[in-house]
Amino acid sequence: MNERLAIQPLSPAIGAVVSNIDLTRPLSDSQFEQLYHSLLKHQVLFARGQAITPLQQRELASRFGDLHIHPVYPHAAGVEEIIELDTHNDNPPDNDNWHTDVTFIENPPLGAILAAKRLPEVGGDTLWSSGIAAFEALSPQLKILLSGLQAEHDFEKSFPEYKHLRSEEEHQRWQQAKRQHPPLLHPVVRTHPVSGRQALFVNEGFTTRLVGIPQQEGGALLQFLFRHTTKPEFQVRWRWQQDDIAIWDNRVTQHYANADYLPQRRIMHRATILGDKPFYRSERRVLRD
Repeated sequence: MNERLAIQPLSPAIGAVVSNIDLTRPLSDSQFEQLYHSLLKHQVLFARGQAITPLQQRELASRFGDLHIHPVYPHAAGVEEIIELDTHNDNPPDNDNWHTDVTFIENPPLGAILAAKRLPEVGGDTLWSSGIAAFEALSPQLKILLSGLQAEHDFEKSFPEYKHLRSEEEHQRWQQAKRQHPPLLHPVVRTHPVSGRQALFVNEGFTTRLVGIPQQEGGALLQFLFRHTTKPEFQVRWRWQQDDIAIWDNRVTQHYANADYLPQRRIMHRATILGDKPFYRSERRVLRD
């Protein structure tokens, strides 16, 4: 049996399509190693025609590490590690902004696996942007300024209270999540723990301020970084088809779920893989194959 995966890059900065793979079945060690190294290189991978169940998705995601249980989103029936992102008319999307998933926790996710379950007739694309490419495109002077700085990430920036008042149960769940997730600090430039590459690690979804810089200056610099990181040359755009799967490295990417299809409905299932505490290290070590 041929276990060699076919990898087709989609852009110079980020993204590749994987074929000759069935993600609904347990992967061999060889297949998983190829998939993991491709993820490190391309940062987000896509596969067509993968009719995966929540249990199969959980098993696949568990190969990468322990899974996160989201404090706010509902989950697929019987599988709490798989969140259900359902943009029903009475539940509008809140991820149509550039963000890195769950950076409001001390150990943000390593990555995520997203499966398309129900799609609108047209629209609903998702875009990813490379924090690695964005950092490498900065001037040497700005790289020096940013390296070693810290930024605050706040749960409430993406999950404001007014959006979670539709029922008492929902409001109580939000209040508990807020108590459990006070604002915390992460490095502005993050060193990838495996490849050693440097990436910008601020995002408009959760980052609120730069530490140690006056608010006016820090706010202007953050706005520049938000715009810079999401420039088209650092992006890849995916046009979903039924049963597509996306796998991305959340440590060095941002994404944006386009909500141009409303009031049509879109349902996605996501598994979120727990990661490690972000750090910055000036030394750079090279990934060995």
